[in-house]
Amino acid sequence: MQNRRAAREAALKSIYAVEVGGNSTQDVTKLIIKHTLKDDTDSIKFAEKLLLSTVDQKLVLDEIIQKHINNWEINRLAMMDKLVLRMAISEFLNFDDVPTKVSINEAIELAKSYSTRKSGNFVNGILDAILTDFKNEGKINKKGRGLIETSASE
Repeated sequence: MQNRRAAREAALKSIYAVEVGGNSTQDVTKLIIKHTLKDDTDSIKFAEKLLLSTVDQKLVLDEIIQKHINNWEINRLAMMDKLVLRMAISEFLNFDDVPTKVSINEAIELAKSYSTRKSGNFVNGILDAILTDFKNEGKINKKGRGLIETSASE
């Protein structure tokens, strides 16, 4: 696999093109994801799955975000912050092979690169709160070596 960061960037750009530009997921897959990632089939598959799961679950993801942004409306968030949050939450829920710490760190880096100066801290805080709730609700199902977190007392 070439690089999951490149795949995440391609997915983010594609999600933006769907959300803001009204493009179809098929068009952005061809024009952004496949064009950017060239012959790296694993990265293309990862980016496509991330794009489709994020776009398909948009309403559910927005409800989760809204629940965690106290005294704020989701439509007032910076567009890229909202899309990065959706993408990271989608990774939490739909990518059993990606550690939650990796999803958060990658989301922070994307927010720093594509949004405002304060976006990294904002995204980190929201995702940390969401992850805590998901763990308490039993919604995180990660499998494989290095994916299951345990405390030192266990």
